[in-house]
Amino acid sequence: MLLKHLYPQSKNLLLLTIISNQKNHTMRKLFLTTAVLLLFVFQNSYGCTNFIITKGASTDGSVMICYTADSHQLYGELYFRPAQDYPEGTLMDVYEWDTGEYRGKIKQALHTYSVVGNMNEHQLAIGETTFGGRAELEDSTRAGIMDYGSLIYIALQRCKTAREAIKLIGELLAEYGYCSSGESFSIADKNEAWIFEMIGKGVGNKGAVWVARRIPDGCISGHANQARITTFPLADGKTSITNLQYKKIDLPTIECIYSADVIEFARAKGYFNKKDAEFSFCDAYAPIDFGAARFCEARVWAGFNRFSKEMAQYQDYAMGENLKNRFPLWIKPDRKLSVYDVMEIMRDHYEGTPMDMTTDLGAGPFKCPYRWRPMTWSQDGGDYIHERATSTQQTGFSFVAQSRGSIPDPIGGIFWFGVDDTYSTVYAPMYCGITKVPESYAVGLGDMVTFNENAGFWVFNQVSNFAYTRYSDIIPEIRTLQKELETKYIQQDVPEIDKKAAELYKISPQKATELVTQYSVKTGNELVARWKQFYGYLFTKYMDGNVKTKGKTKESSVVDHPRYSDEWYRMIIKETGDRYRNLTPSEK
Repeated sequence: MLLKHLYPQSKNLLLLTIISNQKNHTMRKLFLTTAVLLLFVFQNSYGCTNFIITKGASTDGSVMICYTADSHQLYGELYFRPAQDYPEGTLMDVYEWDTGEYRGKIKQALHTYSVVGNMNEHQLAIGETTFGGRAELEDSTRAGIMDYGSLIYIALQRCKTAREAIKLIGELLAEYGYCSSGESFSIADKNEAWIFEMIGKGVGNKGAVWVARRIPDGCISGHANQARITTFPLADGKTSITNLQYKKIDLPTIECIYSADVIEFARAKGYFNKKDAEFSFCDAYAPIDFGAARFCEARVWAGFNRFSKEMAQYQDYAMGENLKNRFPLWIKPDRKLSVYDVMEIMRDHYEGTPMDMTTDLGAGPFKCPYRWRPMTWSQDGGDYIHERATSTQQTGFSFVAQSRGSIPDPIGGIFWFGVDDTYSTVYAPMYCGITKVPESYAVGLGDMVTFNENAGFWVFNQVSNFAYTRYSDIIPEIRTLQKELETKYIQQDVPEIDKKAAELYKISPQKATELVTQYSVKTGNELVARWKQFYGYLFTKYMDGNVKTKGKTKESSVVDHPRYSDEWYRMIIKETGDRYRNLTPSEK
């Protein structure tokens, strides 16, 4: 049977599903033996991934969120907005985050907080992924002012806690309207973490419908371009409230907040007709299908799978084989996660699963896990896809935001920042109280079409792109140095700076801020310089497909010519037969 429809989970995704009707006894067998062909087209869209770790799920009691900003057109740089004061009645201009398009004016706050990347001076951090949702709910007239990016950075400038951010976002949506498609936010402070999902109401309907849920302490959650909130507790004034009950938002028992019309609007649009208690946000506004599971949910599953043996039972869902076997919004991991564990979550290529990107022919002779776009391809009358893993080559920047309530705010928050591929980047610690950023990561030092040899983005891209040429040989060297540096930051530098800054803070918060600023700037600049040097080493050693071993003198250096793997040679023989066989005289 032939099914053709617009993929509802992204404004820029088109899905074509072709399923041949075969007689199979199980869903898995059906999937493996039928032709499931998808056209999954990205057009300037962000394919981001977030994970959320609560206090009780972390080894040191910190709250963490991680985020990959994935786009072929996104330049990796570290944004910085200083704190500022404004006169009463000041208006601020809003520009759409993705396009730079001017959207309109809104009321400015009297005071704004400083923001480094996606974390502010009070340890509030926000990440996002776009899920798009039902296409008709994106306002084609673009009447609303607020886009998802502006909501994030305005909230960071004006809010101290996750709950304040949820309330402000809800108010901004209601007052100024919304012009983006469906979005999932990770919102975390030093005490708790939330997932917030929203979608517009289409032409003629101002604002958005949304649901926010607090992640239970001791659990982890995540989202990756697919709405994940299903059912939720209905408003009772004790554990759950609507936006009409904001006065109760700070009650510690509140675990769910949602727009009062989120169910009513779905009924009016014909998306839902059951009892309120059965209402599922994602099923109403972003229904799951094969593509959403395989390309989006699979990334979350893979992250969860690293830390819970229970996730094996949901593998068929992640692969799009059994869409009824949906895994939960959050899980309790088998062990607590360190900040290094969270960095590693973002370095996943489905290793050890049936979707492993290092094992098929597309990985080439050196097992490179990346696939060049387009994501879909046609050949000899068939249409095919590549996997979409968390770690991908088109990442502009990524981060781990670590909020630590046991340390004063300017010192407690660490924004671990990296540019380019998550698998080969190094996360440098940027304290949330810093007053400037490293020059090597600063906005304006190069761009996507302007190479700058001193820019972190370009330096890290030099290393990763060279690694693609001989991946299985070069990536172990990258990973060794990466781990060495990150381990030093985590186990030596940060504890030492924490201690010094905390002592200074008692005497002078300003001097403490100066110390963490000095350290962050120095570390970032030195890291980029070290990686630039590292590129020279790798290029010299591996150029032209050779491997050089440096001796005590130039004359004693050794040049090796490593063979391909036995597996790859067998593939060549299978493809070419006796074409390259060196026949013996008797065989001739």
